[in-house]
Amino acid sequence: MGYERQADFGTPEVRSETEVTCFIDGREVTVPAGTTVMRAAALTGGSIPKLCATDNLKQFGSCRLCLVEIDGMRGTPASCTTPVAEGMKVHTQTPRLQKLRKGVMELYISDHPLDCLTCSANNDCELQDQAAAVGLRDVRYGYEGENHLGAMPDISNPYFDFDPSKCIVCSRCVRACDEVQGTLALTIDGRGFDSKVSAGLTSDSFLSSECVSCGACVQACPTATLQEKAVKEIGKPERAVVTTCAYCGVGCTFRAEMRGEQLVRMVPWKDGKANRGHSCVKGRFAWGYAQHQERILSPMIRESIDQPWREVSWEEALTYAAGQINRIRETYGRNALGGITSSRCTNEETFLVQKLIRAGFGTNNVDTCARVCHSPTGYGLKTTFGTSAGTQDFDSVEDSDVILVIGANPTDGHPVFASRMKRRLREGAKLIVIDPRRTDLVRSPHIEADFHLPLRPGTNVAILTAIAHVIVTEGLADEAFIRERCDWDEYQHWAEFVSAERNSPEFLSPVIGVDPEAIRGAARLFATGGNGAIYYGLGVTEHSQGSSTVMAIANLAMATGNIGRRGVGVNPLRGQNNVQGACDMGSFPHELSGYRHVSDKATRDLFEAEWGVKIDPEPGLRIPNMLDAATDGQFKAIYIQGEDILQSDPDTKHVAVGLAAMECVIVHDLFLNETANYAHVFLPGSTFLEKNGTFTNAERRIQPVRKVMEPLNGYEDWQVTQELARAIGLDWNYTHPSEIMDEIARLTPTFSGVNYKRLDAEGSLQWPVNDTAPDGSPIMHIDGFVRGKGKFVVTDYVPTDERTGPRFPLLLTTGRILSQYNVGAQTRRTANTVWHPEDVLEIHPTDADNRGLKSGDWVKLASRSGETTLRALVTDRVAPGVVYTTFHHPATQANVVTTDYSDWATNCPEYKVTAVQITPSNGPTDWQEDYEAQASRSRRIVGHDSAMEPAE
Repeated sequence: MGYERQADFGTPEVRSETEVTCFIDGREVTVPAGTTVMRAAALTGGSIPKLCATDNLKQFGSCRLCLVEIDGMRGTPASCTTPVAEGMKVHTQTPRLQKLRKGVMELYISDHPLDCLTCSANNDCELQDQAAAVGLRDVRYGYEGENHLGAMPDISNPYFDFDPSKCIVCSRCVRACDEVQGTLALTIDGRGFDSKVSAGLTSDSFLSSECVSCGACVQACPTATLQEKAVKEIGKPERAVVTTCAYCGVGCTFRAEMRGEQLVRMVPWKDGKANRGHSCVKGRFAWGYAQHQERILSPMIRESIDQPWREVSWEEALTYAAGQINRIRETYGRNALGGITSSRCTNEETFLVQKLIRAGFGTNNVDTCARVCHSPTGYGLKTTFGTSAGTQDFDSVEDSDVILVIGANPTDGHPVFASRMKRRLREGAKLIVIDPRRTDLVRSPHIEADFHLPLRPGTNVAILTAIAHVIVTEGLADEAFIRERCDWDEYQHWAEFVSAERNSPEFLSPVIGVDPEAIRGAARLFATGGNGAIYYGLGVTEHSQGSSTVMAIANLAMATGNIGRRGVGVNPLRGQNNVQGACDMGSFPHELSGYRHVSDKATRDLFEAEWGVKIDPEPGLRIPNMLDAATDGQFKAIYIQGEDILQSDPDTKHVAVGLAAMECVIVHDLFLNETANYAHVFLPGSTFLEKNGTFTNAERRIQPVRKVMEPLNGYEDWQVTQELARAIGLDWNYTHPSEIMDEIARLTPTFSGVNYKRLDAEGSLQWPVNDTAPDGSPIMHIDGFVRGKGKFVVTDYVPTDERTGPRFPLLLTTGRILSQYNVGAQTRRTANTVWHPEDVLEIHPTDADNRGLKSGDWVKLASRSGETTLRALVTDRVAPGVVYTTFHHPATQANVVTTDYSDWATNCPEYKVTAVQITPSNGPTDWQEDYEAQASRSRRIVGHDSAMEPAE
């Protein structure tokens, strides 16, 4: 598309079953009752001048520019705050209004720089547009009086500037921070002429304040007061493409605004059904990695990992890789090969990788990053409900009365959805947080959890069982729902189990570490508080009882009748942009697309007929099994697309040994990541800006990814996989990702109604989309569960084998931070490092005092598996006995200390419970120094003066 601003109707849309008809400048318009005159006029094609109004904020009525005349009404009311009435006759342009608006605009312009021709917002400025709209040609008041033209700009934020000399104090930025983001970092300081926008205290800049750089204020600003630095550097965009963000599982829709082949800015798309026009610092600003100098654009090969890389042509790289694959298959057999699909790539690309491994390599040895994050979600929800995915859309939270968040930190991991959740909490919904750490949801401006249950890491099943005990023994279960929708015999068996005294809050409190009365209060609130919604994250799944915890959550939702309507449900907050899609596409070794087991003959017949090959009925190896088999000499080659298992997977030393034992490691990625230290072939990847396809977010929403610029490496990722398939002898001839989606739809019942034409027309679709649900499925299990009757599963608490003791007395748990993403390969190559330049270890003041530590000190973090060093941050966010860190920086390699303990059903690693000791340190450990030396040697490229920088 060309460059045009998205339509702004001035005030938000109103939902009402009652309609009202009025007349605006003689034009009849019918709108929902409660709609403002301003919005009604916009819907007829009119445009009432405005400055303080915009349609993603509540009406404010301060600028006095949107005045109208209404028959039978005195004065000139503001159209943004006046609702339409039946038969109302409105006049938007009269001599009186013209005079009033000119007078108002003169006052604004008399205190505004007249540098339009050199201003970076020239021809993209609402103040400029509205001055023209009211016919302003001169200012009677002159420019000699007192003004704000000398106010100094704040350029502290790495992504946008604040120029107070251009501020008209419309309060849109302040209101956006309050209403849209919910951080309340901005305010109007002073009164009258001295009023000004302030980012907190007088001493605060935008960078030092509580601002989270979501960009809502920049988007709301009608002038150049708040503007992206990139616009000033590059210029006004000339075209735009609507696409989908490639960071977390929220799946925000953005408009990529371009000038030539340069991306100028990413603006959240108001029609995006996942984000509703909001964004976070990553999606809005952290896209510079796409042009980072460390990005690899040429294929490279080497015969052994101690050699430097050699840049080659695509033909040579693919021929070499194919030769190694065919040699190893002929020498060791097809099960010596395998691959890992990417949760950062599109559905189409992921589908092709698993197809390559099954149809080309001849094995089911395929896995994905969900193995180490949400594989227990797939197992647990499929067992209880019949579908391996969440039950609700994000809009559903608007109807929630009680929100239970367990093992998730939405404000850091899923910030756009967290803003919507916080808005609902400010409207009166109740909140229960179950987390060892005091996250921002527990207490932040105008938000406070009704119950925070800071459980001991590893006791999720115990606390959920204790909550269920209260609900059942106090008669709070929804018996009518259970009898109608669930297996009654299984419920009775489960109810008998949870009712036992050994599962009471009082009995389990010493294990959980939470006051039993708080557990009882939370249970009563969830069971009796109205619509109850459960949201969970990796703090649930990354445990030895991850699958059990997911089933315990499902039990709780069914027992209280909180399934099958808006405002309720079980909602896994997916970590990566397409981890849901990667699972949907058949990336697990035991399942084909649509979660159908490879042992099912009818399913295999369908795929064999389409692909013209035989599919092994036996499940293949999971990622940990591949590494184990490699160390045993049985697994020899792996193709890894868009994942960095050396940094992200547990027990780093074991991963390194497994990779080093392989004869051919093919890494297909943007950068020489940590895994590439052990690679023999490097195939450069393309960013989400350089490809077409689809992502599927945490709410099962399939959304278009559209090419914004040509791939700098020459190929989209699906084309690279296709060329590799051709090189090993497969006859693949896709010409566009739409053809791959058509194949997916033919083979996958839940996607049978999905195609690119529909996605372009409707924006997105939520699977299942088929004959049963032709318009998609925002809410699952409305009339019944996919499996028939909901299944209650007894989930007995089994303590983890990872125990504290005299040598390792503390428990380490890990997580993410707002400014960084996953292993940091993308965000560490942006200005986001200003907020989080290194991983730090959070430690409680008591534990710090006992070890003579203070914030900023270097500490050694040691476990039974390994040790690393990082700086300490003394904070009461964590409880005594618990420490916390992130895993975004390879210099720390936090996973060197995590163990090989994993979920009993899925092998999802137990990242969240590691027994450790913390001691003072003088700097990096010997292992860190050895690792860095090996990584530096591995990144040498023939013809380059020095090795690549570490993947920082």
